[in-house]
Amino acid sequence: MRNNFTPEQWADPELAPAATQVRKCVHCGFCTATCPTYVVLGDERDSPRGRIQFMQKMLEEGGTPSDEAVHHIDRCLSCLNCRTTCPSSVDYARLVDTSRAYIHEHYQRPLGDRVLRWIIATVFPYPGRTKLALLLAPLGRIAAFFVPMGRLEAMLKKASPPRGPERLAKPEKTLKRIAMLPGCVQKAVMPQIDAAASRVLARRGIELVPLEGAGCCGALSHHLGREDESREFAKTLISAWEAGCYDGIFISATGCGGYLKELQHTFPGDPVWQARAEKFAAAMIDFVELVPPASVTPPQVLRVAYHPPCSLQNSLKLNGKSEALLAAAGFLLTPFGESHICCGSAGSYAILQPELSQTLRDRKLGHINAGNPDVIVSGNIGCIQQLSGGVPVLHIAQLLDWAEGGPLPDVMKGAAALVLSQHRA
Repeated sequence: MRNNFTPEQWADPELAPAATQVRKCVHCGFCTATCPTYVVLGDERDSPRGRIQFMQKMLEEGGTPSDEAVHHIDRCLSCLNCRTTCPSSVDYARLVDTSRAYIHEHYQRPLGDRVLRWIIATVFPYPGRTKLALLLAPLGRIAAFFVPMGRLEAMLKKASPPRGPERLAKPEKTLKRIAMLPGCVQKAVMPQIDAAASRVLARRGIELVPLEGAGCCGALSHHLGREDESREFAKTLISAWEAGCYDGIFISATGCGGYLKELQHTFPGDPVWQARAEKFAAAMIDFVELVPPASVTPPQVLRVAYHPPCSLQNSLKLNGKSEALLAAAGFLLTPFGESHICCGSAGSYAILQPELSQTLRDRKLGHINAGNPDVIVSGNIGCIQQLSGGVPVLHIAQLLDWAEGGPLPDVMKGAAALVLSQHRA
């Protein structure tokens, strides 16, 4: 694609990767069919091709981004579905990440937006602060003076009671020691996921060892364009991992795992940290890679709708592995339409873009519920929270753990899961 980046811009290590992707784009439009926002809105400006035009103009010209450009770039989910259909292999992530950082540095958002983004960046990466925020969530309407009420309500609807820590299981004989990243929001609201994962892995001789000194992976800050913060989180993680000796690195949220698998891109122009980040990323391993399929007889043969997170499909590229695990464990999979389309969670997107997020959620659940599943399973905390509220939604580790003799997950115990006691033959 024709561009007007200057020699100085091509020499900029933070801008050059984006400029390279602009040049590769041929505007064929194949990406539009897989872009969730284009699928639901039908607006070329809300397609990857349209956003690339906005991003090119903004980055080439410099200065203050236009309101229109920011509006449509903000609507991008970063699901990266567009990468799966691009014949020119445009790495859209490099473009949108650079653009978000540029907007953060050069654009003055309305006060409500600034307050909301500040809350996300200063609360959610810290489990202690997140627990406190959840306890105080019923008082959140007071903040409506500063934050647009629709967005504040979207945040409060996501609030779940904080959970206490849960003990990780240890194998009788340890064959591998995997460093487990603590995460942030999941650690506060669903620590039972890591507990279930530890039991499944312990049965296979794998011990999860919490990585001391590590905190948030930095993905939330990164997707807000707050690159200085995301780099500091990344440096802390890398240093903590380098201080120990492990057979791999694990986090049970695929959204974090997908970001960390490409962590070297967080340090453009820094050969030392880029190399260290690349080694860290190479050691990352997802739950479905650690668990070989095992034939078992679950307490009940349930109909399972598996929702593959975008991060699992498009960043980790582990399509099909989760389904193989569930089928081997004796569950009946219920396929559904548009399984590749994002559910609308996308980290902080559900808070920042509540209307679009809700539209995508409703669309996704419409397809899923057509198969009449007993449970919905995913591999990412954001997707689990996004799809909750009807049919029980579980992390794949929780369902496999139950199938292998572990405890019945809490979400399968109440009135919302009565179908389990009236299971269809």
